[in-house]
Amino acid sequence: MDTHDLVVVTQRRRQHVDAVLDRFFGLAKSRASGIGPRYVTLWETLEKNSAGGKRFRPSMVLAAYESFGGTDSETAAYVGAAFELLHTALIVHDDVIDRDFIRRGGLNVSGSYRDLAQTAGIPIPTAEHRGLSVAVIAGDLALFNAFRLLDRSGVGGELRERLHEILDEAMFASAAGELLDVDFSLHPDPPSVDDIVDMERLKTAVYSFETPLQAGAVLAGADDAAVEALGSFGRNLGIAYQIVDDLLGVFGDEGDTGKSTLGDLREGKRTVLIAYAATTEQWSEIEPLFGDPELDEQGAKHIRALLEESGARRYAEALASDFANRAWEHLASASLPDSVRAEFRGFVSTVLERVK
Repeated sequence: MDTHDLVVVTQRRRQHVDAVLDRFFGLAKSRASGIGPRYVTLWETLEKNSAGGKRFRPSMVLAAYESFGGTDSETAAYVGAAFELLHTALIVHDDVIDRDFIRRGGLNVSGSYRDLAQTAGIPIPTAEHRGLSVAVIAGDLALFNAFRLLDRSGVGGELRERLHEILDEAMFASAAGELLDVDFSLHPDPPSVDDIVDMERLKTAVYSFETPLQAGAVLAGADDAAVEALGSFGRNLGIAYQIVDDLLGVFGDEGDTGKSTLGDLREGKRTVLIAYAATTEQWSEIEPLFGDPELDEQGAKHIRALLEESGARRYAEALASDFANRAWEHLASASLPDSVRAEFRGFVSTVLERVK
């Protein structure tokens, strides 16, 4: 599939998923109007925070489904939308954990309701608490309704039960990964590279890659061996993708990524890059600056130079490439239709290109 065809297919898949989510939020807002305008506003805010993303997880569902020969785009779009709503729930709650009020360059749920409280004359600490509290409510609604969207897909019987189990595994693993991430901040000693990889696998790779791919394959009627192989592919690719994402969070071009290269350093985000650096002699210079909320660009430039000098950047790039290659090995060696390998070969190439 060439680049033009891929863009066209991706847009078509996204349109199907967007249509499902539009209907879902329309029904929810109509139902909420029977309770009151404030509840409608909450649903409008949640809808706004669900929009604007890349619809990456639904794309995984639909790509797997269609590459195994599935043709019912409407049903697959509902399953994809369930994973998108799960993603919305997780990032809304993740922002609460991190006390973030901005997402994708705009106000998130917490930030929107913090500002509403401030406009009403409530002082900042209390306003922030109000915003975070409403975000918990919104995230709960998104999480519960992810499972409801599966039910509305029209799939029944054992297939419905299996899709429920896959979505449950996505949530179960992500919660475990989030807990590990929180725990890392409680210990003075930096976690090891293996600890970080395990956390990123659970927190992100399982729900963003592994389980959406498995859901699409199961929906298309793929056998157990094929579903397992595609899951292994997704797990390794997801880890590679996250390592690269963390690299770009420090060394990327903000114009290309849309992400600040100061944020992760100011936050003190634990990544493979940092875990490796903590084992080198350069860590004694990095540690006093890392996690400083007032870190400026000059200080960040110094950290980047030390990460280069320590070999941490080179190590993280090599590890990302290794996991991407492992992903391809799972795909290449498994007994899968050629259409599946053709569909996902480009995903591996994309991750490897991001490393360069």
